[in-house]
Amino acid sequence: MNLMKLIDGVKIGNVDDGSTGVTAVVFDGGCVCGCDVRGGAPGTRETALLSSDKANEHVDCIMLCGGSAFGLAACEGAMRALSEMGKGVEVAGLTVPIVPAAVIFDLKGKIDFPTADMGYKAVMCASDTVSSGKVGAGKGATVGKIFGYERCSPSGLGLAKVEAGGATIIAAVVVNAFGDVVSGGKIVAGARGENGFVDTAKVLMSADPAMKWANTTIGCIITDAKLSKVQANKLASIGHNGLARTISPVHTEFDGDTLFCASVGQKEVSMLVLEAACVSAVEAAIIDAVKL
Repeated sequence: MNLMKLIDGVKIGNVDDGSTGVTAVVFDGGCVCGCDVRGGAPGTRETALLSSDKANEHVDCIMLCGGSAFGLAACEGAMRALSEMGKGVEVAGLTVPIVPAAVIFDLKGKIDFPTADMGYKAVMCASDTVSSGKVGAGKGATVGKIFGYERCSPSGLGLAKVEAGGATIIAAVVVNAFGDVVSGGKIVAGARGENGFVDTAKVLMSADPAMKWANTTIGCIITDAKLSKVQANKLASIGHNGLARTISPVHTEFDGDTLFCASVGQKEVSMLVLEAACVSAVEAAIIDAVKL
């Protein structure tokens, strides 16, 4: 477990029940946000709005959800909580909270998914100090599922913080990958054989997976560096290099890997510095997610 103090103006709330949950990343004054979606099986909400060519420049909350597409129901509750707080974009006399989201598949053969009420509670309980582990959207996360759930490894919500160029970069990542998690050239969590971990990428060369659907890694990079929407999208894309360093194989047809990047500050920092820091933060958060 990793207990972390967040950047000013950012709070995270975790609510879980049974084998699934939801993580709400709440921005007190909103944020500039971008995202990058990869893999063949994503489950997302409002990600098109984050494209650099779209007009909106404001996001109130990012939801990371279990429950596959069912889990997107949690966003309705998050919007209700944010609306009660007066957060959102003014549209035709109304305040509309902007809540992008991404999901993992953790259904495990039954319909067990986050509800609107869980989304509401996650926003309302959000705190500037948060713990990693089997919490929130990470409750039902697992990795290394080529042989099915019986031989996979547990995972969860991972956190990491990097200081670079006078700015702080935090990564919060829910690791539910089809592939294995690798550190220092060694598998540290993944599919299990009779004598320890097996190399999923190598097994794929000669065997059809027993389980193909129960996957996806999602997360949020948060910084107090000043970013434009174009820069936030660039860092979300660069952040996927952290997935590529630590998950093998990654971005498969059975993953919907999605990273958001949110800026809440005004610190002027070189993009080159931020790119390196974002990759390091994502990489460290993924390793943290499997240290249970």
